[in-house]
Amino acid sequence: TKGMTILDGLYYIKDNIDPTLTFRASCRQEICGSCAVMVNNFPKTACSTQIEWIRKDVIKLEPLTGYKWIRDLVVDFDDFFKKHESVKPYIIRKEEHEGQFIQTPAQLAKYKQWTLCIKCGACVAACPIAASDPFYLGPAALTAAYRFNMDSRDQGSQERLMVISDPEGCWRCHFSAECSEACPKDVDPASAIQKLKVQAAVFEFKKFFVRKGD
Repeated sequence: TKGMTILDGLYYIKDNIDPTLTFRASCRQEICGSCAVMVNNFPKTACSTQIEWIRKDVIKLEPLTGYKWIRDLVVDFDDFFKKHESVKPYIIRKEEHEGQFIQTPAQLAKYKQWTLCIKCGACVAACPIAASDPFYLGPAALTAAYRFNMDSRDQGSQERLMVISDPEGCWRCHFSAECSEACPKDVDPASAIQKLKVQAAVFEFKKFFVRKGD
């Protein structure tokens, strides 16, 4: 019917055709990121993709690529979140701060776009490097690192850059930009990763001269 989404179709199948069908879903508003699946070989959030938009006689649904398969359309996100955790995606302070943190609109604008990530995993499923290298940190984790590195309240960028500068970090990205194409929230992780490369290059440059000075 008009306005029916991929997720609506999955619920229809589960309710009327095959009650054993297994998939993930929660908010139905493209907020939780739970329902991402492969739709005709490309990752999409099922709740925000209308069936009539596909314009195909056959719609093929598969679990997200690049993840360990569990059942039907459900995949294992443990590795995804371990990589996310490894970049320390939270504000780190090296000195105490009393009261509120004040930010200007300009300071907020430096990282606001990258706060919109809903951890749906579509960017990783679209990434050709992540598909071939299970140790690559991936676009979601690297985008989270850049988001906090650009936050004026944070003092932990050096700790993240130690992780990001690893060969399996930002340098592993070959800039195919498929991650940005797949992102349902227009976060543009490809852009964040290229900006991270600049930060990582400066970080390694400074480390080199500190060693030379010692």
